[in-house]
Amino acid sequence: MALDGCGLFCKYTLFIFNLIFALLGFAFLGLGLWLRFSESTRGIFQIEDLNSSAFVIAVTVLIALGSVMLIVVVFGDYGACNEKRCALQVFSVLLTILAIAEIAIGVVAYSSKEEVGPRIVEFYSSLYALYLNSGDPVIGATLTFIHKMLHCCGVTGVVVLELVKHTCPKADGFWEQIKQPNCPAEILGAFNSNAPLVMGIFVGTGVLLIIALICSTTLSRKIRQSLSSPQYIILTHSTSVMANPHPSQCEFVSSSYPDQDPVFFTPLSMANIPIIALVCTIILLKQTKRTQQEITAYYTTVY
Repeated sequence: MALDGCGLFCKYTLFIFNLIFALLGFAFLGLGLWLRFSESTRGIFQIEDLNSSAFVIAVTVLIALGSVMLIVVVFGDYGACNEKRCALQVFSVLLTILAIAEIAIGVVAYSSKEEVGPRIVEFYSSLYALYLNSGDPVIGATLTFIHKMLHCCGVTGVVVLELVKHTCPKADGFWEQIKQPNCPAEILGAFNSNAPLVMGIFVGTGVLLIIALICSTTLSRKIRQSLSSPQYIILTHSTSVMANPHPSQCEFVSSSYPDQDPVFFTPLSMANIPIIALVCTIILLKQTKRTQQEITAYYTTVY
């Protein structure tokens, strides 16, 4: 079906949005499944005392969020590429739920930063303890990244006593070879100072989802308009090649004008048929009268 410029723009915008959304969904789901079923982290889910820990909650959120994102992408791509209004409506509902959730999480995280900060510290402590027990190189690389980003060293900060000192950043001076900032305090301070930025990230993501929702709603409306708009019928001398096999209500072909251009008619309702029949009758009578005049003039000239 034909879409105008606005409809095509929304269609390709949704396609690009769903492509990026699919990549993020696969990343979240893959990371969550790896943390859930990896040999080094699987045991933590079997300990009842750790079922409510920040690590378990974070992994569960990653798996759930990745799954929901992929479901949203399926409906969005199917509705946009095949121009299906039903799939676009489901896609719009899911986007609305995600946008509200994103904005709500950002506001709650900012308003409850005194509670969220310790949860993040607990998450770091879980990774720290897990690395000491398993020695997983991936977790070690994660700790190294955190230590270098925050310029801290372990849970104590005492380099000579720290069990993961090989993951600590390089000392800037003599004193940092002995003592560096401990990571729990640095994480808590960084979160408290960057809480507005965290809220902005969540709210910004929600705004992007709202933009995609507007595009989805606009595309659905354009599809409905293209389905309900009148279709044009082209009448030519070769009526047998027309798509509609039913005979026309007023079918007349003049042989006097073989080079006549095709005439465009719009579909007619039942209420307009008597009026059109009257018009066709008048045209036919005029044509018949003209033909009789031509015959009379011909015989007058001959005889």
